[in-house]
Amino acid sequence: MKFLQRMIRQREFVIFLIVLAVVVAMSFASPIFLTEGNILALLLSLSIQSVMAVGMVNLMVGGGFDMSVGSILGFTGIIVAMLMKAGFPPVLAVAMGLLAGVAIGLWNGIVVAKLKINPFVTTLASLSIFRGLTFALTSGRNIAELPKAFKAIGQTRLAGIQLPIIYALVLVVVGDIVMRNFRFFRQNYYIGGNEKAARLSGINVDGMTIFNYVLTGVLAAFAGIVFTARMGAASSQAGTGWELGVITAVILGGASLRGGSGTVFGSFLGVLLMALISTSLTLLNVDVYWQQFVVGVVLISSVVIDTLGSARSAASPAKKQAMGGKTA
Repeated sequence: MKFLQRMIRQREFVIFLIVLAVVVAMSFASPIFLTEGNILALLLSLSIQSVMAVGMVNLMVGGGFDMSVGSILGFTGIIVAMLMKAGFPPVLAVAMGLLAGVAIGLWNGIVVAKLKINPFVTTLASLSIFRGLTFALTSGRNIAELPKAFKAIGQTRLAGIQLPIIYALVLVVVGDIVMRNFRFFRQNYYIGGNEKAARLSGINVDGMTIFNYVLTGVLAAFAGIVFTARMGAASSQAGTGWELGVITAVILGGASLRGGSGTVFGSFLGVLLMALISTSLTLLNVDVYWQQFVVGVVLISSVVIDTLGSARSAASPAKKQAMGGKTA
């Protein structure tokens, strides 16, 4: 009974139950929902955002925030495509695209950690800068006819499963393991929980903050490269607005805007739930414009749940102390 009570208190368990309920409901509502083709299409649609969510949850656990991941995705795709069009080998172009993600993440991290500029303001500025650069470099046009060797990164199938799905699942598994078990990554929980106490305990808060933004940037760049390869062309519109979907999924999965909580697995469940909602609305012939409305509703609901949960957690020790109990 105690084990069951602990499970119910876990946000991941609640999200899992909701996902299960949606799957069961849609299996009755649509005869094609549980077909192999639809399941693979669903996993493919959430693969790119899952990659970005791995970096985002690590960043948010440490008290950070990044509004620029969608722009990094689009910018990186364009840069890699332009380099290949200029004659660079695909391997070198991909490497330079990943370096671009590192550079943008490094910029965001230094501005936040060293200049103490608000993360929202910093990354919102980066969103505008790199989205603007993307449009300026392409004049709003797409870049097509990319090399087959590059497109294989996103279009090759292994045992019938497209590579982006495999990339996402591997990153989710590895990311969840290292965040739960590796001391280096677990420092983020202390930083997000109480930055001042983390500094006093000897944790290099500024260094970790910069690392977190670099990791988020390079994973967004990787997502942009994989997405471009999968589509077979680089789009100047790629990633537009995706940051909201990723942040919504991460908060829905248990991460807090205040930092100190969250898991990669929970974030993946959040991405999965968002993808299920989108797919379900499509199969039920709901107007596509309503899907953005649903994302907004889910986002505000997640923030409200996070706020109420944080308030309850803060009030609990005070209540115990008032009753003469002991606090942790």
